Amino acid sequence: MSFMHEFILDTFGVENIFWIFYVINLVLSAIAYKLGFAKKLPMAKNIIVYILLMIGVFVLTIFSTVMRMPTVECLVVIIMVLGIYRLRLHNERKE
Repeated sequence: MSFMHEFILDTFGVENIFWIFYVINLVLSAIAYKLGFAKKLPMAKNIIVYILLMIGVFVLTIFSTVMRMPTVECLVVIIMVLGIYRLRLHNERKE
């Protein structure tokens, strides 16, 4: 079982669990995209990327809720690793 799944289930119940996980996964995926993969794009292409991200997160949320996979925890680890990478890259370029 996923720690986050149990926490949200105990806190909010089962009524809106899919949409709660959808928002959490969407925010964490957007942060991970911005930290690791984002490039300077025109506004229209940026909107298309985020719309496709929203569609992909819908599938990710199905894994998170129905199959009870620890996707939220994995996204948190991904964000930490990418954040450390970006920090080290910034410090290296500074020197």
